[in-house]
Amino acid sequence: MIQHEHDVLLEVNYTGICGSEIHYWTRGQIGPFVVREPMVLGHESSGTVVKVGKGVTNLKIGDRVAMEPGIPCRRCSACKNGTYNLCKKMAFAATPPYDGTLAQFYTLPEDLCYKLPDNVSLQEGAMLEPLSVAVHICRQAKIQHGDSVVVFGAGPIGLLCCAVARAYGAGKVIAVDIQKSRLDFARSFAASATFEYSGGTAVESAQKLVQENDLGDGADVAIDASGAASSIQTAINVLRMGGSYVQGGMPHADIPFSMVDACTKELTIRGSFRYGPKDYETALGMVATGAVDVKGLITKTVPFEDAEQAFHEVKEGKVIKLLIAGPSQDV
Repeated sequence: MIQHEHDVLLEVNYTGICGSEIHYWTRGQIGPFVVREPMVLGHESSGTVVKVGKGVTNLKIGDRVAMEPGIPCRRCSACKNGTYNLCKKMAFAATPPYDGTLAQFYTLPEDLCYKLPDNVSLQEGAMLEPLSVAVHICRQAKIQHGDSVVVFGAGPIGLLCCAVARAYGAGKVIAVDIQKSRLDFARSFAASATFEYSGGTAVESAQKLVQENDLGDGADVAIDASGAASSIQTAINVLRMGGSYVQGGMPHADIPFSMVDACTKELTIRGSFRYGPKDYETALGMVATGAVDVKGLITKTVPFEDAEQAFHEVKEGKVIKLLIAGPSQDV
């Protein structure tokens, strides 16, 4: 339903399943976000405009769009400072108490809908949400041309971080995971090298990773897209003096790491939360120009009626990225 003159009503065409939604589905919580009432899931979506408010000027009925699923207040200091992803009043799809996009219709302000060019499919449009997360992570890392980048976690976000890092000109992009199959995929998708974590201390693992990949005094950038304690601890140790670390994965709980190393190495440590200004536009540009091939991550697409089974498949790790077609969308 259109409530404001700048809103558009969208028929949802495709929705991806995010790891965060698996947590809500199985545990009812991610960090401080707790499900207390029934909630519709879904926030990685594309749609087609079916109705526009009287103030809409940039979209028309029939336009295909990628949907940025979080509406900030636009008035707080975070919004005014250009960091609207940090808005405390953000109404984000599938984050308690707001319903998500896994539905037939969804309403968004027009400026949160990104018109897809003819060479970008609706399936690719749904992938712009996780790609925007990766864009924001890599921007937080301030990756420069020729940098060596180590990405911990070869799930969808980690894989997309590898792809974005390559698009930004990183010289070496090393994917780290505990599953060989995921690392094999990472190598074929975007990573220039891989490292299979097999236990041991964080220091030992980091030394082995540095030696095997000829990283000299350490990596320029380390990104954690897993949230795992062992990854975070290893990442701090894998960095060179003055390196940069970005936390992209949401840990289950507080995790200790060596603050002494952070200080004596004079590391730059940043968090990354969702995405902000220009991240969606950048992601769309990368897909439209072929700089990042998000289609390569889509394992399968299923009809809306099979949504529950799709969640089981994602939880069991049977797919890289799975899309659910909208109720009126043919698979």
